[in-house]
Amino acid sequence: MRLTSFTDYTLRTLLYLSAHRDRLVTIQDIADVHAISKNHLMKVVYQLGQSGLVETVRGRNGGLRLGREPKDINIGQLIRDTESDFYMAECFDRDHNTCPLTGDCRLKSALGQATRAYLDVLDRLTLQDMLPGAAPSAEGAPVILQRRT
Repeated sequence: MRLTSFTDYTLRTLLYLSAHRDRLVTIQDIADVHAISKNHLMKVVYQLGQSGLVETVRGRNGGLRLGREPKDINIGQLIRDTESDFYMAECFDRDHNTCPLTGDCRLKSALGQATRAYLDVLDRLTLQDMLPGAAPSAEGAPVILQRRT
């Protein structure tokens, strides 16, 4: 499963806002830290504002802040809300499935189970769990993700 850049930027934005709750944050701040497009980030922030996850303050000294507590933002639901689909293979798309094996293949079932397991893990996590200093979940140590150079 690979997340879209929209979901990736959504998570980065929420994590940054969680880490900087003592002040208003600008879109430019987030874009600079993550080296991502400010224009693309504006679309992300707009959607987060519409959903109530981010509060926007207009004006000269305006900026962004979390609209909800990190403990109240479920990662599984956030992923579901930002991803357009969870098509792991062509056979998941009823409208465009041309695979001749669809009737006899067990791959769709296995991939469907894997997707449900993936989301089940994310459903047990909140944004608070993703913050530095948060206790590791019962599932084990956190995975460390690094940017490719």
